[in-house]
Amino acid sequence: MLVGMMGSGKTTLGRALAEQLRRPFVDSDEQVAARTGRTVREIFEHEGEPAFRRLEAEALAEAVSSSQPSVIAAAGGVVLDAENRRRLREAGTVVWLRAPAGVLAERAAGADHRPLLGDDPGEAMARLAAEREPLYAEVADAALDVAGLDVDAALERICALLPEETRP
Repeated sequence: MLVGMMGSGKTTLGRALAEQLRRPFVDSDEQVAARTGRTVREIFEHEGEPAFRRLEAEALAEAVSSSQPSVIAAAGGVVLDAENRRRLREAGTVVWLRAPAGVLAERAAGADHRPLLGDDPGEAMARLAAEREPLYAEVADAALDVAGLDVDAALERICALLPEETRP
């Protein structure tokens, strides 16, 4: 299970990890979009953040309840809900992908599906990071600083953090 802020690489690294481990990959944001036929931004704009958070929680519950071991990229805000944090802690190994807020803002600013970034991605990311980092720390079995790492290096380090029986 990968957690972290938007722009931390959860989807990119999750896909690569799933391929290496020969497991299915589940991205909770993609699950929400597939289930609703709308983007995260559209859900935020038309139904509001609380509606998205409910859908996000449903996607996480479904992903972690699967009998087939998977690599799961949990949506960045999933840790805001106490029940989601409980699910994450019970679901298996959780790796927190972290980087400085400025790095995350640079990575995420170009994507138009990030409704929480607003007009000032740097300020928004710093605010979100301050709110969420203690929650990521609460659920994570390990943390990996991903700033400056390419996909291969990050993947190697993630694999080293996994229990030996699950490593490739």
